[in-house]
Amino acid sequence: MPSTLRCHCGAEPVDAVLPFTCSQRGKDDREHVLVRSLSEPMALPGGAPSGNPFLRYRRRLHAHTRALAAGWDDARFAALVDRVDAAVAAVDGGGFRVTPCAEQPALAAACGHGGSLWVKDETGNVSGSHKARHLMGVALHLEVAGVPRDTPLAIASCGNAALAAAVVAKAVQRPLQVFIPPDASPAVVARLEALGAASNVCERQPGLPGDPCYHGFVEAVQGGALPFTCQGPDNGLTIEGGQTLAWELVEQLRAQPLDRLFVQVGGGALASAVAAGLQEAFEAGDLPQLPRLHLVQTQAAWPLARATLRLVDHIAQRMELPTGFQDRADVLASAFDGPVVQDALAWARSARSWLMWPWDDAPHSVAHGILDDETYDWYAAAVGMLRSGGWPLVVTEDQLIRAQRLARAHTPIPVDPTGSSGLAGLLELAGTMPGERVGALFTGVER
Repeated sequence: MPSTLRCHCGAEPVDAVLPFTCSQRGKDDREHVLVRSLSEPMALPGGAPSGNPFLRYRRRLHAHTRALAAGWDDARFAALVDRVDAAVAAVDGGGFRVTPCAEQPALAAACGHGGSLWVKDETGNVSGSHKARHLMGVALHLEVAGVPRDTPLAIASCGNAALAAAVVAKAVQRPLQVFIPPDASPAVVARLEALGAASNVCERQPGLPGDPCYHGFVEAVQGGALPFTCQGPDNGLTIEGGQTLAWELVEQLRAQPLDRLFVQVGGGALASAVAAGLQEAFEAGDLPQLPRLHLVQTQAAWPLARATLRLVDHIAQRMELPTGFQDRADVLASAFDGPVVQDALAWARSARSWLMWPWDDAPHSVAHGILDDETYDWYAAAVGMLRSGGWPLVVTEDQLIRAQRLARAHTPIPVDPTGSSGLAGLLELAGTMPGERVGALFTGVER
């Protein structure tokens, strides 16, 4: 089969028709996330990417594998993508298209970066962010699997993911339950209502750690709803839709690949999708080397950085590491396939609660879209950094505010503070990367 699904723990999905979660999830302290793997390296199409990415990269999708196994041919699957995309466009005013990636010299200079800066702009994507990519991949699978239309879908979100889910769910005519915080934007709530989604406001409960919206989502799934979500542990298929962004980026910058890429992190689906997409492109020969991957969180909540630093400390007990971040990252990348790092990763997969747990306090930040109490897809994100020679960055509120102001002043992109928060990571390292080609993702429109 062109693609297979298997968990980090080695187990297969619970359900062959709805392969969202590992059969062993919840039974131990292991890391349980279903990962889509290609049976052999698959080169990207080549040429300048254009059109609908879900058509362009359709043979890489697990929904395509599932369709062929059910007796479909490629033309029938392509027709499904076209039909769903047209329905999305009817709901949101536009369907899925390859999003622009352009050099931003004025922004690079304003940030103090002595090299080139390339920005991939997701603000014009479906519902105004990258989130709909994740959910389109899941929606295609539901259509191929023939899931009854009245089966409820569920998602926990404070904004962009909820809007994306509502647009795609309405396009495929499926009911959606959205679990949102009390301080969700009134404009977002109104748009959800207009799209026919059922909003559920979730208050924090004393003594109950973690995001109350996520708790509400879990209860809905336990009650029979399907996880139409951007958290990989709850639906592994949400990751591959996000990989389309990475494949586009590789093709757009094929002539001169990036040296570094800055990506903002909340729940971690975008980061793990980008890391997986870049790795597949590297294995297929479409990318000569992996860019250093820097994953950016705010000082208000940095569970991924905390987990990654703990993992590196664990490795440092078994091999000598330099003290500087970049020197240490270089050593870890060169030793990534060796026994010390691989043994440490095996340990990490079996000790999730020692590395990842909900943030202790209710976080607040101008970049509210990356305030997830947990980085649910932390393991794949951390692996992406270690493999590439990157490391996590924790930025201040001042850096987040400055990043958005610079982005709005020096580009025409209407990005919001969450969407430009990867750029705050570049500000953290500005002046230390002379001559390098670096990239950032602008992922959400200012509403």
